[in-house]
Amino acid sequence: MIVAEGGGEPGARCRLLPELSGTCHLEYDAASLCVDWLPGVTNPSLSRRAVLLGTAAAGTGAVVGGLLPGTSALAVPKIRPGRIAYPFTLGIASGDPSPDGVVLWTRLAVDPLAEDGFGGMTAEKYDVEFQVAEDLNFSRVVRRGTKHARRDEGYAIHVELTGLPSGKELYYRFRIDEHISPVGRTLTAPAVGSIVSALTMAIASCSNFSAGYFTAYRHLANEMPDLVLHLGDYIYEGAGGTGARRHSGGKEIKTLADYRTRYAQYKTDPDLQLAHAAAPWAAVPDDHEVENNYAGDISENAADTVEYFRQRRAWAYQAYYENMPFRRASTPRNLEMQLFRRLSWGNLASLHMMDTRQFRSDQACNDGWRAGCGPAEDEARSITGDKQERWLLDGLRRSEATWDILGQQVFFSQRDRVVGAVDEYGMDSWDGYVASRKRILSGFGGSGATNPVVLTGDVHVHYASDIKADFRNPASKTLGVELVTTSITSGGNGSETTATGTAQLAENPHIKLYNSRRGYILAKAERDQLRADFKVVPYVTTQGAPLETRASFAVEAGNPGLHRL
Repeated sequence: MIVAEGGGEPGARCRLLPELSGTCHLEYDAASLCVDWLPGVTNPSLSRRAVLLGTAAAGTGAVVGGLLPGTSALAVPKIRPGRIAYPFTLGIASGDPSPDGVVLWTRLAVDPLAEDGFGGMTAEKYDVEFQVAEDLNFSRVVRRGTKHARRDEGYAIHVELTGLPSGKELYYRFRIDEHISPVGRTLTAPAVGSIVSALTMAIASCSNFSAGYFTAYRHLANEMPDLVLHLGDYIYEGAGGTGARRHSGGKEIKTLADYRTRYAQYKTDPDLQLAHAAAPWAAVPDDHEVENNYAGDISENAADTVEYFRQRRAWAYQAYYENMPFRRASTPRNLEMQLFRRLSWGNLASLHMMDTRQFRSDQACNDGWRAGCGPAEDEARSITGDKQERWLLDGLRRSEATWDILGQQVFFSQRDRVVGAVDEYGMDSWDGYVASRKRILSGFGGSGATNPVVLTGDVHVHYASDIKADFRNPASKTLGVELVTTSITSGGNGSETTATGTAQLAENPHIKLYNSRRGYILAKAERDQLRADFKVVPYVTTQGAPLETRASFAVEAGNPGLHRL
């Protein structure tokens, strides 16, 4: 972490925190504005990981008081009359990389938990500068500019860049007045159709602030993946309990101000900031970004009218957009948000990011786990909606990539949770939309995707499953695989297994793994195989948990099915 000494006076010097080595220098003009933005790190032995993790984790900490363990407070530039306090308390991020660009994000907040949701910002707009460079020293700047952070957009900034070189690792930062943001690492996607040897993805979901510490995010950042896929439940809307940490306000959030403040609380977490700074993200929400188990425009609360719930959902979507690195195409309009979209990674992978909440039919049989629920088989029911279903099947049919990766939210494979003749399935998952699943399976194999991989969140458990043509017949053809990531914190410390897990493994032979510790998946796609490492931490209710690899699987290209390593 680099922090100025000398109170921001002309010629002031800076120094590195003890965990880094090297020398640096900041110069200020007569108006106390930083001329060089950020000093060059002159020690060539410094790794990009060390610099990124240092600046991202502690860059805001020295200003707002959240220092890393073992560091001490350093002087920061004085604020002249009329200037704002340090505004990058929510960190920085990038996302949705394309072959010629990427989205850069930040949101200004000098008082992140202000109840009005505006983070202590008062003006109608602020001018924020950005820089993109090919190196950590920012000696080779390839793009710079200014964006307005506006009050009616929650002081969020989305810089949608184009015209950048494809397949390129880049670094970015923001500045307003004397204040410089942490440095972020991002990538542009390889050119369409280009030969790509590998894609490393970190897959995460379900980070409940009140359930524990986001240590898994810190470990995820240290992996330095090419891309982070976040599959929902980035925040939780509930009041929260008396767990390791408390939710802001101590209430269920329902208004735009509520949602903005809840996001701000999550984004002040240094481990989450690290995960955003380390790599670009591609994210889709699940239910808790709005309300538990909502379906389309139907609330979980039967007393809520459709009109009321649609307004609440619109506020939730607006806050989600404001706090994530989305493109303008995802700007909420007419109470809806465009979330399903496609990203490419050369000829190696096509990523189909899905939305299984906004357009789904209501859960069958009053939701929950049900046996003998006839409506779950209804041909007219859909978990994606007709438009998204056509879009997905068309994309699978046209795909020329080695791997077709479906980033989505809820359990896709059949999952019977009781042993014996009675079958019991979860109505909030694809088991509650059987015909919808069958239609998607028609896009696997044959003239469709030859190597489909479904990525899933939601259930707070690591699963690995073969996707069968007929889940009730273990001998039926394997069409693809499903990799389900456990939660970052939701569910607390968790355990290696449970009685439910033992029953599911016995009753569902296509399911090869069940582990209910917290963590994430690290997956590496190559030309001949995709490898998935299921990472776990032993606890989240206290900080500093170590990382372990609980299980590893490989899938051979052209030979669908899981092979345990």
